[in-house]
Amino acid sequence: MNTQSHTTSNPSGEASPDAQVAGGLASHAVPRKKKDVDYVFYELTRSICPECRRVIDAHILLRDNKVYMRKRCPEHGTFEGLVYSDAKAYMENARFNKPGTIPLAFSTEIQHGCPYDCGLCPDHQQHACLGIIEVNSACNMDCPLCFADAGAGFNLTLEEVEGILDHLVETEGNPEVVQFSGGEPSIHPQIIEMMWAAKKRNIRHVMLNTNGKRIADDDAFLQQLSELHPSVYFQFDGFEAETYRIIRGEPDILPQKLRALDRLAEIGANVVLVPAIDRYVNLHEVGAIVEFGMKHPAVRGINFQPAFQSGRHGEHDPMQRLTIPDILRALEEQTSGTLMVSDFVPVPCCFPTCNSVTYVLNDGDTVLPMTRILNVEDYLDYITNRAVPDLSEEVKLSLEGLWSSSAVPGSDKAAQQFALSCAACELPDGLDLGTFAQNIFMIMLQDFMDPWTFNQKNLMKCCKEILLPDGKQIPFCAYNNVGYREQARLQLQARERERNKARRAGIPYAPAPLTFTFEQKQQNDVIQVMPPGKGLAHEPRA
Repeated sequence: MNTQSHTTSNPSGEASPDAQVAGGLASHAVPRKKKDVDYVFYELTRSICPECRRVIDAHILLRDNKVYMRKRCPEHGTFEGLVYSDAKAYMENARFNKPGTIPLAFSTEIQHGCPYDCGLCPDHQQHACLGIIEVNSACNMDCPLCFADAGAGFNLTLEEVEGILDHLVETEGNPEVVQFSGGEPSIHPQIIEMMWAAKKRNIRHVMLNTNGKRIADDDAFLQQLSELHPSVYFQFDGFEAETYRIIRGEPDILPQKLRALDRLAEIGANVVLVPAIDRYVNLHEVGAIVEFGMKHPAVRGINFQPAFQSGRHGEHDPMQRLTIPDILRALEEQTSGTLMVSDFVPVPCCFPTCNSVTYVLNDGDTVLPMTRILNVEDYLDYITNRAVPDLSEEVKLSLEGLWSSSAVPGSDKAAQQFALSCAACELPDGLDLGTFAQNIFMIMLQDFMDPWTFNQKNLMKCCKEILLPDGKQIPFCAYNNVGYREQARLQLQARERERNKARRAGIPYAPAPLTFTFEQKQQNDVIQVMPPGKGLAHEPRA
């Protein structure tokens, strides 16, 4: 407890000699004791104020084996939020931080510094493993939880998407994965043509991110998907009506989702279930989701995503935020050890605390995580560099392909990488590797940052980029937190209005390039980003 001695002052404001003596005697009578804080200061980084989005310093603190971020905005005060619920794992995961791969070309210059120069600018430390094209802002659902804040707004044209794809090929050479998202991309009138455009550019994996409604009810659309054969990234949050009421606003939607999955199985589609997990809503369902996914013929993987507070969301407590270790512990408990926390290894291409993944050999009878027959850490430990010598380089490259944000379960490439990796495995007797290579099941956990946990260090290693018209590739967590999304949406809405007006008038239309403006001013040696909606030309929304 801090103590303060009371002094009397002379007119000059200085303490009188008598008061100084008295204070000295008091200090001898009651010695003051220094006190340790209840945390370990781990590192200094940069973040943003959750209120005004200005860039501010942030402290990463370790307390009670958890990781917290604490930061102070000169205008809005101090904020603190839970970053990771296992401090020991957070520190140990640093050895999985793989050296970045530089793209063939950058799209923007360094002018104002991260995160205002996206992108990708030369300060960025990773290429685009996964490119995401939001083809529209509209949706056939109105979910209470929606980072995109989906609603009426814009539709990209086929020409715009083709330009985006051409630019991606220019920067990546042979892009691995493009995901078509929204809004709800399946309701875009040209979504099939857009996915074919990606296929024609030899992009290895074309993925549709969907809630499944159109797949469940539209036979013609299902037939088109059958011919296109994309991977399907499928919104699936659990089995209880209350789960869907709280997260999606539709408590009775599960039968429609199950029908969509069965129809995808009929056309031989490869599906990844994508559950948004909330600590107080559906964390108790993660084991049941895994059991269901492993048995369903269409499902080749699951990507659990802790609910994060960007875009549209309800009330929340940033100190009770759900993180990857929470879901891992729940999986171990709810699967009775079929899956264990130790089965999961961080994904090295992004910052290691953003993703974890394991692969399970699953033929309907045997369930065996790959990490129990091959010490993956021996190959993906980039700090101590202690890879085993036998087949080291080939196995390492194969595992890097599997432990990557560009990995697509069910693909031929994944099966090949898995088979090569297991050349170093101690396989159980009677295990047919060729059969299992075609029956591997991926379980991934992906944590996204929100304004309370935004960390510039993580952002600079992000490998999941939002691809925009006119050549910008913006890291996912910058797009959703800094103000890019709001500005892009307003400009794309205006672009669509002007395009329609020109079409009606029968005149050509050439849109102005998308631009992003973060109005700044110096205040107490801090660069301030003006709050969303207060003085910005494009009024980004918080």
